[in-house]
Amino acid sequence: MKPVRLVSRVVALAAVVLVGAGACTLDPDGDGSGAAAPEPVSVTERASGASVTPGPDPTTRSPSVKPSRPATPKPSRTATTPKPTASPKPSSTGYTGCPQGEHQRAVETYLARLGGFGPVTVDGKQSAADCAAIKKFQRRYGISPAAGRAGVTTYSVAKRLASTNVKRCNAGTGLTFCVDLTHQTVWAMRGGTVVLGPTVTRTGMAGYATPGGTYRVANRNLKEWSNPYEVWLPYWQRFNGGIGFHETTTYLHNGSIGSHGCVNLLHRDAVRLWELGSVGTRVVVFGRRPGT
Repeated sequence: MKPVRLVSRVVALAAVVLVGAGACTLDPDGDGSGAAAPEPVSVTERASGASVTPGPDPTTRSPSVKPSRPATPKPSRTATTPKPTASPKPSSTGYTGCPQGEHQRAVETYLARLGGFGPVTVDGKQSAADCAAIKKFQRRYGISPAAGRAGVTTYSVAKRLASTNVKRCNAGTGLTFCVDLTHQTVWAMRGGTVVLGPTVTRTGMAGYATPGGTYRVANRNLKEWSNPYEVWLPYWQRFNGGIGFHETTTYLHNGSIGSHGCVNLLHRDAVRLWELGSVGTRVVVFGRRPGT
């Protein structure tokens, strides 16, 4: 019985040497420590270089294996020729380069009356020429976005400008700055001739209404600091107490707000009014801003 037991032990020992103990086997998906292999990276994550699976130990000799011939891929029978993408359908206006707004015809009418923005056809249908004219108008008066769409803001600005009557300003013979509170417009006249505008403005909101009357520019400053509101007022020209002309510090066409009595202007208009004016320039303010 002893020889048989001795042979059995030798066979078992040989099996352990050839196969290896399970707890010490190098797991190609593990870290070589015998710990459990890490979970695969989830599909919503991306593995970094630090998590790349380690390769085999270079000190371990691998049995030589003859490389197999790569199989020639067979063409897929399910492949189909891609269908061409359908071109966008033209709009009812026949023009797709510019969106059409709800005030198309009215804006066309006002731009035709104002002139200077290019040819427009008053038919309520967007065209390449209409689009170009509306975009030019929007860029001139700081309307954002300047996409050529005849929306509410574009309609409002065009209507106010086209409805402004420059003769209502008692300008006299010298240089006069005119402020129409009703239409929220500003222009300058010299000797009965308009030398600036009309252009858009935003005056005092409810509780801070800009008062009407005839005034004179009392002082000017390229950059005036407002003590009560702690903001710089570019191209400042004061004409009534603490009220004056200056470049707007916010989006001019935000109708839900207003100034604290001052006459807000777009940058280009504030610069031009500054270039024209001087201490003593006459200022005429008339009408009333709606809602004040």
